[in-house]
Amino acid sequence: MSVGKTTLVKELSKLEIFKDYKLATERSKYLRDLGIPLNTDSTVNGQFVFLAERASELLHENVLTDRTIWDVCSFTMSAKSISLTDKSNFVTAAMTLKDQYDVVFYIDPVGTNMEDNGVRETDLEYRAAINQEILRLLALYPPKKLIVLSGSTGDRIDLMLNYID
Repeated sequence: MSVGKTTLVKELSKLEIFKDYKLATERSKYLRDLGIPLNTDSTVNGQFVFLAERASELLHENVLTDRTIWDVCSFTMSAKSISLTDKSNFVTAAMTLKDQYDVVFYIDPVGTNMEDNGVRETDLEYRAAINQEILRLLALYPPKKLIVLSGSTGDRIDLMLNYID
């Protein structure tokens, strides 16, 4: 949460190398306005809506997205109102999509300030818990390629471009 994923995707979409890519960014405000609970109040139904968004992105070639199934699963696992059985079943279902990602970039939150966009949770402890859950899920269900990014947006772009080269 609040590590610059959307900013990075928007900046990447401006580069010539990504001109033919589909851009898919966070729609949390839209979904919240539909009445779908977010963050700690999330429900299994709401998480399936988020998962459906991720699955729909995977129907396209050349997609730059700021969210993955690992994100959705980490919020599911951290939701207070979802039972352990439903959490487990959800993750099992979601991870059937993991090999459809060519590359997953993980952004280390260290040194990134928490911003309040009026939608996301701003509790730093919750952010740390989500991050730990993402790392746990990435270890349990590794993507084909995982690249760790850190630093400024420019540093992250440079790392990504170096990887692509």
